[in-house]
Amino acid sequence: MAYLDGFVIPVPTANREVYRQHEEEFWPQFKAMGALSLVVGWGDDVPPGKQTDFFRAVAATPEETVVFAMLTWPDKATRDAAYKKMMEDPAHEQVEMPFDGRRMIYGGFTPIFSAGV
Repeated sequence: MAYLDGFVIPVPTANREVYRQHEEEFWPQFKAMGALSLVVGWGDDVPPGKQTDFFRAVAATPEETVVFAMLTWPDKATRDAAYKKMMEDPAHEQVEMPFDGRRMIYGGFTPIFSAGV
């Protein structure tokens, strides 16, 4: 079964198109390293919670929109090898992110159920 990476990212609302272009630009690199799919969602119905929510999870400001993204890999080994290769590439350090990466939350997940995909 596939392996999933999930991301929640605070992106300046004014940078929506810059961020979309950033993801579009990087997708071919992920695909070449074995990624199967990338889905990026721009928050448009993200309610505030009573105890916690997406905004608080990433310390989003009123000028930011929460983005949810999921990257699918064939397996964890392919994902780990891809990230290792990226981190060892000096060009990776030169990339200017259109968001504050320090507040991004992410994690890898082993699927336990999948339907309709």
